[in-house]
Amino acid sequence: MRDDIPLLVDHHCHGVVRRDLDRASFEALLTEADAPPPGASLFDTRVGLAVRRWCAPVLDLPPRVTPDEYLARRAELGFAEVNRRFLASAGLAALCVDTGFNPDALLAPDELGALANARAHEIVRLESLAEQVAATTASADAFPDAFREALADRTRNAVGVKSIAAYRAGLALQGERPTDREVTAAAAGLLRQSRPRVDDPVLHRFLIWCASDLRLPIQFHVGYGDADADLRRGDPLLLTDLLRELTTTGTPVLLLHNYPFHRSAGYLAQVFPNVYADVGLALHGVGDRAPVLLDELLELAPFGKVLYSSDAYGLAEFYHLAAVLFRRALAQIMDAGVTEGSWTPSDASRLTELIAAGNARRVYGLPG
Repeated sequence: MRDDIPLLVDHHCHGVVRRDLDRASFEALLTEADAPPPGASLFDTRVGLAVRRWCAPVLDLPPRVTPDEYLARRAELGFAEVNRRFLASAGLAALCVDTGFNPDALLAPDELGALANARAHEIVRLESLAEQVAATTASADAFPDAFREALADRTRNAVGVKSIAAYRAGLALQGERPTDREVTAAAAGLLRQSRPRVDDPVLHRFLIWCASDLRLPIQFHVGYGDADADLRRGDPLLLTDLLRELTTTGTPVLLLHNYPFHRSAGYLAQVFPNVYADVGLALHGVGDRAPVLLDELLELAPFGKVLYSSDAYGLAEFYHLAAVLFRRALAQIMDAGVTEGSWTPSDASRLTELIAAGNARRVYGLPG
């Protein structure tokens, strides 16, 4: 197996908790479900088994210790040391951190970067910013300009934005830029809510086009996510009309996660010059099946259009686990190609660097 995979650029991730966790709290963060299944353990899943196999050694434990032994050692070290170890062991050069969902006072980007000894950059969540603007805007007529101004200011030091339209309205968004009249009408509905929540397709399109006007890379949540998402409306093929329009602007579009639609995402990355894809979140979620998942994305997706992300959230373990599983998966794919004569060792090294870091640096304009 190749041992020369470089430092990774994690182009989509989140903060981790800054508190100690009991077993119930730890297992709750192992799943995308609202709550663990009654009478069953989340350690008895591929991701739970992968934690015991690959994370235990970082805590000075042998692989495959019992869940109780693992959690006892975690408690003994304390959350600060656990976070430090797992962020440092991920082997990252840079992180692009989505700060739009922070219900648990998670570590901020600069804190994550310090622990990982890596550059940390912010990704601004469009809907979160729009809801903040709506809460302080007096009229629907004022909302469009107020949001444009807020987005320009908020992204001054950010490297991209993210849309969670998949969670709210689905991805079957029209491609055309909405008119001012349409935006104002939709904003009126938003401002009437006591707690503004963007779930109107017109507003999602408006936010996306505002980001495109600023030439910001736009991330889209796609597919696999928590129970708040309707997976039937999360197929990236539903974005085709919008992607076709965004192609004319050159706006980079990053399709995140994509499972179980990762082959569709690979197709879109092939046919649209501005579309890129990853299998973050699902990569560590499937544990030892990670090589299959990554290989299926790479059936059609150009090697120059695939990025690494962990989508780590809550548990620092996910930074380490995603990086380990990604490196192993990519190494297996590259080694198999060399053995079969599909590409040369030199090709394998070059393509590995692109996927691990080079593509993300190019798309987000990150320093080398």
